[in-house]
Amino acid sequence: MSNANSSANKKVHRSVACLRLPLTISLLITYVQGILKAMTGNATFPTPIPALPAVSNALGDLQSAETVALTKVKGSIATRNEKRAALVALLELLRAYVQSIADATPENGPSIIESAGLAVRKTAVRAPRVFAAKPGTVSGTAKLVVPSAARRASYEWQYSTDGGKTWSDAGPTLQARTAVVGLTAGATVLFRYRWVLKGGAGDWSPSVSMLVH
Repeated sequence: MSNANSSANKKVHRSVACLRLPLTISLLITYVQGILKAMTGNATFPTPIPALPAVSNALGDLQSAETVALTKVKGSIATRNEKRAALVALLELLRAYVQSIADATPENGPSIIESAGLAVRKTAVRAPRVFAAKPGTVSGTAKLVVPSAARRASYEWQYSTDGGKTWSDAGPTLQARTAVVGLTAGATVLFRYRWVLKGGAGDWSPSVSMLVH
């Protein structure tokens, strides 16, 4: 398979901002204080949404409610839990804001997220499928995959062992993939395909090459 196809199939990574909320109220308060400290005056986040004072006020409400809840006054725990939920809702909005800043410059995503006091989770996202050929698990075979043309489409496949002078049919499929067997190990083979829809067949694709194992 050509180097161009190998590069196209590489994974690209998106850094995702995560809230790792402590279970206890005291640790949650400390955690949010850390986020506020990290984002206050941080030039990377010029206009936080929600505004940091709103988050700070919600944190203060939770601290006050927790102080009352520790006295076991009737109804105080429910009130404390409501204040916690209100604070967490604001934190989710703040996390989304940080994510939007990180997405604007993905190469700096991890450092941007961490500078806000949040955690980073990387997700692997496959590049869009392109026409590619790779050796099968059995010697003399090739596996071909192509972009899906439509929900109801068929695909015709051909291969050439003489540099594209002549082409042999590999048989149609209803899926955007196929396997070609009976190839000679050590030979360089060209492959091409075309899709067939209700209105007719498309043009043959540019070919890709593969060294048969």
